[in-house]
Amino acid sequence: MTGTFAIATLGCKTNQFESAALIEQLRAAGYRQVNYGAGADLVIVNTCTVTATTDAQSRNLIRRARRINPACRVVVTGCYAQIDPQSLAAIPGVSLVLGNEEKQQLIGLLAEDRRGVAVSDIRQAKGAAMSLSTFSGRSRAFVQIQNGCDAFCSYCIIPYARGPSRSVAAEQVLGQIRDLCAAGYPELVLTGIHIGAYGLDLNPADSLLALVRRIEGETAVRRLRLGSLEPQELSPELLEAVVASKVVCPHLHLPLQSGDDEVLQRMNRHYTADFFRRQVAAIHAGLPGAAIGLDVITGFPGETDEAFRRTLTLIEELPVSHLHVFPFSRRPGTPAARMGGQVPGPLARERAAELRALGEAKLQAFSRRVIGDTLELVVEGRNRGGWQQGLSRQYLTVSFEAGEKLAGRTVQVQVTEWTEQGLRGRRV
Repeated sequence: MTGTFAIATLGCKTNQFESAALIEQLRAAGYRQVNYGAGADLVIVNTCTVTATTDAQSRNLIRRARRINPACRVVVTGCYAQIDPQSLAAIPGVSLVLGNEEKQQLIGLLAEDRRGVAVSDIRQAKGAAMSLSTFSGRSRAFVQIQNGCDAFCSYCIIPYARGPSRSVAAEQVLGQIRDLCAAGYPELVLTGIHIGAYGLDLNPADSLLALVRRIEGETAVRRLRLGSLEPQELSPELLEAVVASKVVCPHLHLPLQSGDDEVLQRMNRHYTADFFRRQVAAIHAGLPGAAIGLDVITGFPGETDEAFRRTLTLIEELPVSHLHVFPFSRRPGTPAARMGGQVPGPLARERAAELRALGEAKLQAFSRRVIGDTLELVVEGRNRGGWQQGLSRQYLTVSFEAGEKLAGRTVQVQVTEWTEQGLRGRRV
């Protein structure tokens, strides 16, 4: 049975990569992709379960699919499906719930008209990545080098949803990168749940540093971007390789989560605020123009006003450019959900708003520093205002005027101004 399909993806770049792999498989099997609102015969919701909000978004997408086309077949997969499959299976209209490992079996399960729940014990998972030769509808392509996580931060459900850390063999990564380069993608992004742990589970063991060196030396990659790295896993050698590289983008993302040592300890984060400060200083010294992104959680159990102020003060002092802020979400099954000192939701959201305002000011200040510079952009398409827009090596979005279609190409644009809509420039 084939027909039309639509897919909705929530959450991280790993989910986006896996959705792209599902799209490739479905097209190869004869399905035709349509927009989510077009009333497809088959609807796949690839869920996230990092917060209660993403759970609710997943349920809403399922119900919306049924409103658009009551006869559609709904398949739910992803991390929410892995953690709580029975709740999703109970939603009217859900045909099949697949675990993260079972995503790879989608075509076969559809062919046999499988119904109900197909979710295995993810902690026993062996495979690391789905195969992918193109990246549908994207100007930049993601390359999954690793899956799973062994860190068990006290607030995080992901080790239970993604299983143990599993690395993709270097030769397989290099093969995929060669295919994507041949397909014309100007930028590739190395992704995974915990890429700093890359290679530790392989025999013989490997490392992210060695992989990056091989990618640069053995492939035709033009721009390579690293996904999120744990602060303690950015070694001096890895930072030195990034500084010296001609292809690795000057952009690093380090999850801070809190600037208070006691909160970090309760989070089961294995560094101190001072260590984090020194890591950011080292990045800034080696790459003064680099973009540095942080993740922060507000309202973690036991976060006092003083602890939050320490976080705020630390971020104010750091030369960072991008800030991703999340109010604490109490996830059943995690140690943090059972901790005392739960912070009221409105207070956590109030603190998040204060940090987001700081993040916007940091981004604007960082952006203004490139006014007058000529940047290489990977064009991603047009924005709502009709301008072309592209992404720079420093992870800055710049809009510019151009008549022809440029998506997927690189262009040189001189940045001319900062507006309320962000940076603008002219093509040179």
